[in-house]
Amino acid sequence: MSKVELGPNEPLEKALKRFKKKIEREGILKVLKARKHYEKPSEMRRRKARSSRNRRKF
Repeated sequence: MSKVELGPNEPLEKALKRFKKKIEREGILKVLKARKHYEKPSEMRRRKARSSRNRRKF
């Protein structure tokens, strides 16, 4: 679980921005979106193969 402590005299907006960046760097949002709906094993293999092909292109 990610945690960001609010410093003295630090605005809440700044701490929220740091928290969002930390969540994105850790990849939590990506995992959450992937688990939102069930993905069949065949679809998962297809998606992984497609992303692998895209990585090899560049």
